[in-house]
Amino acid sequence: MREIKKTLEESKEPSPVHRCATGAAYEQMAVRYLEENGYRILDRNYRIRSGEIDVIAADGDQIVFCEVKYRSSKHVESALSAVDRKKQAKIIRVARYYLMRHQAFSDCAVRFDVVGINQQGEITHIQNAFGETW
Repeated sequence: MREIKKTLEESKEPSPVHRCATGAAYEQMAVRYLEENGYRILDRNYRIRSGEIDVIAADGDQIVFCEVKYRSSKHVESALSAVDRKKQAKIIRVARYYLMRHQAFSDCAVRFDVVGINQQGEITHIQNAFGETW
């Protein structure tokens, strides 16, 4: 038990609890950025069994499903490339479920964005980062 504890203490990787707190802080930073740019936040951390969407917002007449990615490197691109096809498919499934459960948005245009944040706090927002025809 002592060896495992020592290894965890020496690890440069943050603990799962610390990662959650860090993730929440960067999601809050992304939400603030989106609000400052005219988005209306509808939901955060929307979860179902098959996945989660970090932020759901309205941008004019569009519903935006937004994935927030943080990376400790200074290259935001590494955060954005973390949203691979598998992750995209998961987000799209959750978005379909959200729209099914929230009929008021069923006629709205849909968009999938990615907000990448690096360790310097620089934000890169990619609109229409991925998606499919609705």
